[in-house]
Amino acid sequence: MLIDWFTVGAQVLNFVVLVWLMKRFLYQPVLQAIAAREKRIADQIANAAAKEAQAQTERQAFDAKNTAFDQQRAALLSQATAQATAEGLRLSEEAQKAAEALAAQHQQSLAFQALHLQQLIASRAAHEVFAVVRKTLADLANVGLEERMVEVFMQRLGALTGPAKEQLVAALQHSAEPALVRSCFALLAEQQAAICQAIKQAFSADVPLHFETAADAVCGIELRAGGQKWAWTIDEYLRDLEHNVAALLQSTAVAP
Repeated sequence: MLIDWFTVGAQVLNFVVLVWLMKRFLYQPVLQAIAAREKRIADQIANAAAKEAQAQTERQAFDAKNTAFDQQRAALLSQATAQATAEGLRLSEEAQKAAEALAAQHQQSLAFQALHLQQLIASRAAHEVFAVVRKTLADLANVGLEERMVEVFMQRLGALTGPAKEQLVAALQHSAEPALVRSCFALLAEQQAAICQAIKQAFSADVPLHFETAADAVCGIELRAGGQKWAWTIDEYLRDLEHNVAALLQSTAVAP
């Protein structure tokens, strides 16, 4: 069988042209499409990996925020619990102090009422007792007692010192009226002269005097000038006695 080389060459040429055409118009676009698809897939994979990494980062940040929030919540809860406990203790202490203060105030009020009642009773009793004593002394007063009162008055006037003397001196010096000498009995002329001399010696000055008899001055003599008063009477002893008795009763009341 004879080979037609022309036909073979034409077929080979056709095949080469076909291959070139396929490569040029079919294979190359297919390769490019495959490459583009692979690139798109790679980009999608990279994008998915980036999104996954971002999601992981966000999840870690969220977990960190949750952890910080839990810690902060626990700290706030602990702080609130401590503050509530402290406030409860403070309110309890304040309530206890208020109750103690109220009880003390009530006790003090009762003690004050008892003391007031005691003073009222003592005052009324003392008033009656001292009224009887004053009346008794007034009834028992005689010339000898009166003379002794004048002597004691002058002695105590001569022994007067300190602020009481200074105040009385100032009152005598600045008084526009004569000094007043009050007694429960009328003083004799020699007794008045003796008192004038005693006052002159005590204050180193001539002091004009006016003598007056007063029924309320129980066994004693008073010297008044410029709103100041100095006296020596039985009332002083009665007041001292009353003060001593009241102090004794008070010390007995508070003794355990």
